[in-house]
Amino acid sequence: MRGRKNYLSKREQEIMESLFSHGPMTANELMLKLAGSPSNSSVRTQLRILEQKGVVSHDVVDGAFVFRPTEAREQAAESALSNVVKTFFQGSISQTVASLISQNESSLTDDELAEIEALIAKAKEEGR
Repeated sequence: MRGRKNYLSKREQEIMESLFSHGPMTANELMLKLAGSPSNSSVRTQLRILEQKGVVSHDVVDGAFVFRPTEAREQAAESALSNVVKTFFQGSISQTVASLISQNESSLTDDELAEIEALIAKAKEEGR
């Protein structure tokens, strides 16, 4: 996913979440996990698009296509976040963090604030 200009649609995100949560699946199995009862052909089309984007691949198992993410959830999240930071915040981590904090509907807990402070202190120690 790294460096891809293609963002994922809501349905594509839902498919990825299902694959991350439930592991490799066929299109039929995936169809049963998705909201709104999508058709088999719709799910197959979405999977083909996700393969073209490079975020999903498949293996043939007993004659069936079994789909899986090409990256672990953590790697995919880091790639997606990196793209958001570059695209919407001109690469500025501080602007990104400021936006996240100001947009947060609920206030940060003391534990979350302590964790953020610890991350900042660690970054300063490492000379970032």
